[in-house]
Amino acid sequence: MKKELLLSFLMIFALMTSAWAQAQTVSGRVTAASDGSILPGVTVLEKGTTNGITTDANGEYRLNVQPNATLVFRFIGMTTQEVPVNGRATVDVQLRADEKQLQEVVVVGYGTQEKRDVTGSVASVSGEDLENVPTPSLESALQGRAAGVQIESGSGKVGQGIKVRIRGSASVTASNQPLYVVDGIPITSDNQGIANNEPTNPLADLDPNDIESIDILKDASSASIYGSRASNGVVIITTKKGRAGKTNFNVGYSAGVSKATNKVDFLNGPEYSELLRESFERSSTIDFYINDLGFFADVDDAMDYFIPEWRNPVNSNWQDEVFRNGSYQEVNVSASGGNEKTTFYVGGSYNDQEGILIGNAFERISGRINLDHKASDKITVGANFSLARSENNRVANDNAFATPLQIVALAPIQPILDPETGELNPNTIYYNGLIEARDAFDDARVYRNISKVYGALNITPKLTFRSEFGLDLLNQEEESYQGRQTQGGEPVGGLGEMRNVNVVNYTTNNFFNYNTEFGDIHSLDGTVGMSYQRSNTNATYVSGQGFPNDDFKKLASASDITSGSSSGTANSLLSYFARANYKLYDRYLFSLSARVDGSSRFGADNKYGVFPAIGLGWIVSDEAFMQGVDFLSFLKLKTSYGITGNQEIGNFDSRGLYSGISYAGTSGIIPISVENPDLQWETTKQFDAGVSFGLFNDRISGTVDYYQKNTEDLLLNVQVPSTTGFTSITKNVGKLENKGWEVSLTTQNLTGDFSWSTTLNYARNRNEITDLQGQVIRAGAINRAVEGQPIGVFFTKKYAGVDPQTGDALYYLNAESDETTTDYGAAEEQVVGDPNPDFQGGLLNNFSFKGFDLSVLLQFVSGNEIYNNAGRFQSANMDYLDNQTSDQLDRWQQPGDITDVPEARFLDGNGTATSSRWIYDGSYLRGKNLTLGYTLPKDIAGKAHMSSVRVYLTAQNFFTITDYPGWDPEVNTQGTGPNAQRSNIGAGTDFYTAPQAKTLAVGVNFGF
Repeated sequence: MKKELLLSFLMIFALMTSAWAQAQTVSGRVTAASDGSILPGVTVLEKGTTNGITTDANGEYRLNVQPNATLVFRFIGMTTQEVPVNGRATVDVQLRADEKQLQEVVVVGYGTQEKRDVTGSVASVSGEDLENVPTPSLESALQGRAAGVQIESGSGKVGQGIKVRIRGSASVTASNQPLYVVDGIPITSDNQGIANNEPTNPLADLDPNDIESIDILKDASSASIYGSRASNGVVIITTKKGRAGKTNFNVGYSAGVSKATNKVDFLNGPEYSELLRESFERSSTIDFYINDLGFFADVDDAMDYFIPEWRNPVNSNWQDEVFRNGSYQEVNVSASGGNEKTTFYVGGSYNDQEGILIGNAFERISGRINLDHKASDKITVGANFSLARSENNRVANDNAFATPLQIVALAPIQPILDPETGELNPNTIYYNGLIEARDAFDDARVYRNISKVYGALNITPKLTFRSEFGLDLLNQEEESYQGRQTQGGEPVGGLGEMRNVNVVNYTTNNFFNYNTEFGDIHSLDGTVGMSYQRSNTNATYVSGQGFPNDDFKKLASASDITSGSSSGTANSLLSYFARANYKLYDRYLFSLSARVDGSSRFGADNKYGVFPAIGLGWIVSDEAFMQGVDFLSFLKLKTSYGITGNQEIGNFDSRGLYSGISYAGTSGIIPISVENPDLQWETTKQFDAGVSFGLFNDRISGTVDYYQKNTEDLLLNVQVPSTTGFTSITKNVGKLENKGWEVSLTTQNLTGDFSWSTTLNYARNRNEITDLQGQVIRAGAINRAVEGQPIGVFFTKKYAGVDPQTGDALYYLNAESDETTTDYGAAEEQVVGDPNPDFQGGLLNNFSFKGFDLSVLLQFVSGNEIYNNAGRFQSANMDYLDNQTSDQLDRWQQPGDITDVPEARFLDGNGTATSSRWIYDGSYLRGKNLTLGYTLPKDIAGKAHMSSVRVYLTAQNFFTITDYPGWDPEVNTQGTGPNAQRSNIGAGTDFYTAPQAKTLAVGVNFGF
């Protein structure tokens, strides 16, 4: 027996020795076919085995293989090559760029993935689509380009906050804005402005010219890797990097002009005079003052009291005084390149935009440096550094008489200038906002640093470790001054304010990635790691009054410092995450991810939450039974399910807090909030199913998705009896649902010298609040959150028109009948409108012919409704002295008149109480962007020592088709109080809100 075992071992040893004797060493160098540059980090594998290595800093490799081996060369962005060794000792390879692969790689959390392998729903937008678009913020440039992503500027004021909703609103009172991640680092994106003004937009500090791509994670499978912050979607922004080879320089310049997309027709002087007298003559209130109280002798005497200018009227166009022709200019410079060890990207830009409203402007100067260095075959380090300084010359919020557009309320029969002094008229019926524009300012200056350093270790060819540290440092100064003749400054001899906010937001990510193929049929990509993020915010505020004159605007000159305060807050998040993507036979896809988040915001009993997701995919077109289907070039079925969360509430909503106060000169402490140790995340469970397809060799390609999002444990500010000493407490109460369809379709209509491609995206979302435990939450004038209804529905009296016999306004008694009444108080409140659109999308056409290119982007929104809250004053059949829109001339005047405008009766309130009278269809089709360019032939550009020269003409918001009678259908006013700013519930309200700007610009780009 022992002899047999010994003989067996000898035979095995002999076979092994023979096998090793047949092995050989092969070496070589890998370069780029385009320019011969060295390619370090290329994976070189012996096919069918796990034997492999990566090329070193010189692009060289050395590997022991079998003589009949085949080497597989893989590198991101290059076409994979398989090269038989055939007994050779040296095998040099040139890799060619895989243009399709470069376009089909998407960035997901903590890594990248080929688009064909993605089981979730990801919308991608190229950085090239954002360049040269004349807007100060990247969100505006994204409008109409991604299915299921609703972007609403809300106001034509430059530099202001922008509303973004991905697959609807997933929360009622917590934030619905997505998470923004720049180069792997979550950044500060919330409004940091003072509460009584328009929200600021931290994303305006990012230069769109530095962006390589934007990937929007919409479903749970793709977004759950971000766990507690992913219910509203994740926007991943990747900035540009350098590539080894020649240093490329690019210089761009553009300039243009802008004006309001629309103006509203108001009454001129004679029309105003006619309607004003009629309203006085038919007013029971004026009649009472004349005949019962004897306060006025007659109608003329009453008009003398209210507006004496009626006797010597002028014809002022106040609207024209606040709109102006704005301007736009931008300069950007960049350089990129490097060698096999170090690559770099350096960029800088200057953007200056003067808004269409007087006093409103935005200016940004920024710079960026991205460096990547391969220290050795094992270690890569790098840094991304950006610095920006922006200044926003702001105007007052929409609900202030000082805001420019409320000037339309002034009577056209009153002069703009005082006839006696030649200065701006201070004796108008309301505050003359032109004085504010002349004698006041409100500036927000932001200094922003978003940076990251990282180190990556290639432990083995398949296993890497990466560590990142990111910093987002935001310092915002808000300085305002109201002169001695302004509404706010006149009583106190000038009023000044200064506020400073400092946000230090830092993140560290540490994770392993394992990528392997085995058995020729299996592919596995795994990621596991941890993340820690902390954000500290500190703010100071001081105000003063009593300035020597308006030449002294700094608080040091104030005679009385009236108030001062400081505050500080912080939050932190500790997370652990993992993801595995498995692929069988290159067509059966499986992904699994999970994140554990611990947040400082939640109660002591619920600090941690778990957010898993699973995704499945099947590339049907790769099956053998599909090989004969020639017209079908690609077909993938996918489905996913996962859980995400929302933690966007106050930092201390779960805590019982106390505040220091002063009473009669004595300091003290009072409780200000109730503790809730059980407070936890909002949870959104999301199901997604879709199909991706390509037809006729991808001449037609697209994706169709169906999704359903169910959110529970809503973070609500629940009302409590005021006898407790408090008014509300944050609890997990309620549920809501979003479900819908998304379609993306791209067609290559023509190819060749003349090419034409079309991309259509369409999204339809249905939102419903399914449970609020009987609560009705109010926001704005008439917006409500009500069980069984979409979020933000309009809830008020329903207007029924005008009684043709009396001219009285009519209202429906209730929702169940058509019975009407003239008694406003007798009419029941009901749901009268919905600000949420039925569907939305965009249509992009790209044309090219030789050196010419043309891009036309249309954006559309349909089915939403708008409540024109300003209509209660400006379209109110002359119930007040406010100038009226021209449609009020169609008022009722005599029995038998059929009209929707009640009889004009000054101060009688005939149809002017809050109702559905001013709810309109907000659907629109907008020409979002049109760009016509020409690229000079390379031989001509080369004579000027340029690699490329392109000139272009671009138009933004170049037309709008809508039935909405206000300034602009893309509107979401701040509301009538600071708590309503761009809120979830208070949507679709217009209150003297500025329209979008129509911009025409020309530009040129040089490459050398």
